[in-house]
Amino acid sequence: MTAALPHKLFAEFIGTFFLTLTICLTAVFATSGETSAAFPIAAVLMLMIYSLGHISGAHFNPAVTLSIWMGEKINRINALLYIVIQTIAGIIGALCSIIIYYGEFQTSYKLVSLLDNNNFISIMLSEYIFTFALVFVIFNVAVSQKTAGNNYFGVAIASVVFTGALTVGTVSMASFNPAVSISLVAVGKLKLKEILWLHITPQIFGAISAMYAYSYIEENN
Repeated sequence: MTAALPHKLFAEFIGTFFLTLTICLTAVFATSGETSAAFPIAAVLMLMIYSLGHISGAHFNPAVTLSIWMGEKINRINALLYIVIQTIAGIIGALCSIIIYYGEFQTSYKLVSLLDNNNFISIMLSEYIFTFALVFVIFNVAVSQKTAGNNYFGVAIASVVFTGALTVGTVSMASFNPAVSISLVAVGKLKLKEILWLHITPQIFGAISAMYAYSYIEENN
């Protein structure tokens, strides 16, 4: 039985909330240590995918939703609502991380911008490549009918994020997700004027490229 739209939206909210909360606490505020953030991030993503995938598809990512819509696997209205809910959940997750870390809500904290230590080309390319990898894997293990019913989809998807976090986490914050990027603004890690071109633009192009790459491979097999 297909879940009703409100249930799907609530599932997307829960999954995106826990993902961004975990990212902000472990990767920004380093509550799990400087080098171990990838483990809880990948773990919470995998758990949310297995818990909620049967309800909403477990996108938790506007770039994923956009690519799924372009691949005609979700209608336009639902895709738009998914993206709105994911963005709201990301902001709320980030704000909750501030309260958890500081014990109160505040905006006086100071964090270093990514551009202080990294070249913008490095950041954009990192986000493009690993968003491509993430969406490409999602299409192959969670969308393709050829792999339907497999039990490894959650592990495969989370493994991309885990690998990306270890590989380019110190370069781009390893977001690969516009909702996560917006949450990084809420916790002061990125400036609002930076996220559109540093993160969201390469993420969108990476997701779209991955969808077309998947379609090309599927058409020839």
